[in-house]
Amino acid sequence: MLRLSPLKALFTAQFLSAFVDNMILFIVLAIIKRDVYPDYYLPFVQTTFLASYILLSPWVGRFADRKPKSNVLIIGNIMKASGALLLLLHGNPALSYAIVGLGAVIYSPAKYGILPFLTRGEQELLRANSALESYTILAILTGSIVGGILSDISISLSLAACLVLYALSIVINTFIPKNPGNRSIRYQNAITEFGIDCVTLLRNRQSHYSLVGSGSFWLASAVLRMVIFLWVPLTLGITSGTSISLIIAVTGGGIAIGAAITPLLITIKNVQRTIWFGYAMATCIFAFIYIKSLVFAVGFLLLIGIFGGIYIVPMNAALQQVGQHSIGEGRTIAVQNFIENSFMCLGVGLYTLAAQHGVPITISIGVTGTALLLFVTYLLFYIRFTK
Repeated sequence: MLRLSPLKALFTAQFLSAFVDNMILFIVLAIIKRDVYPDYYLPFVQTTFLASYILLSPWVGRFADRKPKSNVLIIGNIMKASGALLLLLHGNPALSYAIVGLGAVIYSPAKYGILPFLTRGEQELLRANSALESYTILAILTGSIVGGILSDISISLSLAACLVLYALSIVINTFIPKNPGNRSIRYQNAITEFGIDCVTLLRNRQSHYSLVGSGSFWLASAVLRMVIFLWVPLTLGITSGTSISLIIAVTGGGIAIGAAITPLLITIKNVQRTIWFGYAMATCIFAFIYIKSLVFAVGFLLLIGIFGGIYIVPMNAALQQVGQHSIGEGRTIAVQNFIENSFMCLGVGLYTLAAQHGVPITISIGVTGTALLLFVTYLLFYIRFTK
């Protein structure tokens, strides 16, 4: 651990933190099944997690830019561990997961915002973004699998493991250099200034493209993940938490592959090429209306992940470059979190209502694919007719 470079320390700490975040989602799923909550309760719990991002966005970017970002990462992990501890003490799943979300919203601006401080030049920044995204998706992949397996064995054991891994991530965060921070940043006019930040980024052609693009990606991904939780038992007859987690984790593996090959295909200067991978991702989502076999399900989830990874990674790097030279990295990521999680909350919220009212799952899949197609088409016209 003592030999970890600053970037490797960030990647390792992020991997552990994201690994546990995804373990907890599958632990919550096991708790919902054990305590016989209704089918719509899982998307409701996911909505409480996303709400933390939306409600706290005006403040967390300023918090990340005001303090050394390595300290912010530690604070975020402590909050996440508090949510896991509450679950271990048999707290309400929605409240507990909302606290994990609070930690995540504190953590997120710092993990991306510190990259320009640890890198030099746009290509190194893009490679660092690609690596961070790859570590994050690898964590989603493995964390989902381990969460499903351990929660099938023992919910208490799995939550204890979460606490240990959060603690290890906190220790590794201490090896990341402390950037100075900006103590002049204040919180009094945070809401007004946050609104100005949103307008500033949306008026910039490059950041507008990135914000709408990343928002559409996460809307489709969040709804698809909730849909697959129900689609797998209904269509494939698979009910084991371990098996479901393995199937869903395939998408994470695909995103990791897509993120890894992105620097070979796209640069910040030609970020608009990601449009075609957005179209490809949406097309693969529609396939789930017709898929009836496990082999095809796994194959198309892998493709969704690969196309999605290539779609999203360059947008993150392009947005950070704009933020670094305008409103600041932390505030930029806060705006990104607000928009992405507003998109996700809208999508998951509508899906929750659909599930409550018995809307067929194939219709939910079709609407998800259509929504992504419409957003990608909007970006295509936006790029072609704006300067």
